[in-house]
Amino acid sequence: MDVTMDISTKLSALQVMRDAPVIPVIVLNDVGQAVLLARALVAGGIRMLEVTLRTPQALACIEAIARDVPEAVVGAGTVRSAADAQACAMAGARFVVSPGYTHAVGQACRDAGLPLLPGVATGSEIMMAQEDGLTELKFFPALQAGGSAMLKAWGGPFGDVKFCPTGGITMANAAEFLALPNVVCVGGSWLTPLDAVARGDWAQVTTLAVQACELARTNA
Repeated sequence: MDVTMDISTKLSALQVMRDAPVIPVIVLNDVGQAVLLARALVAGGIRMLEVTLRTPQALACIEAIARDVPEAVVGAGTVRSAADAQACAMAGARFVVSPGYTHAVGQACRDAGLPLLPGVATGSEIMMAQEDGLTELKFFPALQAGGSAMLKAWGGPFGDVKFCPTGGITMANAAEFLALPNVVCVGGSWLTPLDAVARGDWAQVTTLAVQACELARTNA
């Protein structure tokens, strides 16, 4: 965790990526679990929390975390439209993660003052995001799109781009990605196992967060 960062101010995408080696990809079905889960992650050293818009309760969960866990920085994932981005901003999200990139989503995030980590899987998609001024990107789905070998290949033509690979990343392979010079952090769902969340095992979540924070990065 970057303890020098003032999380009360507006953050850049790079600051979001640099705060810890892992950004948890969170799926919540119960608003009552949102604050407890966020506190468990923060207790383990993870502050940047990506709550995905994959359930009807997601926006309410973002709002609850933003209101009740000020030491966390809650963001929204699976943002696929300008309307999604606007709704997330209204709910209190501080950053946005998307599975792909469109100009409309990028513009909506700029209008709302939200840093965006858009998903890319090809060179053309990287170039499209760069045309709109974005140089911090999510590589998604990381394993299916070529894994660490693809990121190594992109290091030449896209040496000015930093990535957060997400999709198939686990505690077992995270270090392989974090060792790459163009990777700042990874995204993963393993910090918040669905079974642990369902039974309210917040101690397990905190332990997983602590382990994630211990992962080494070459480009912190």
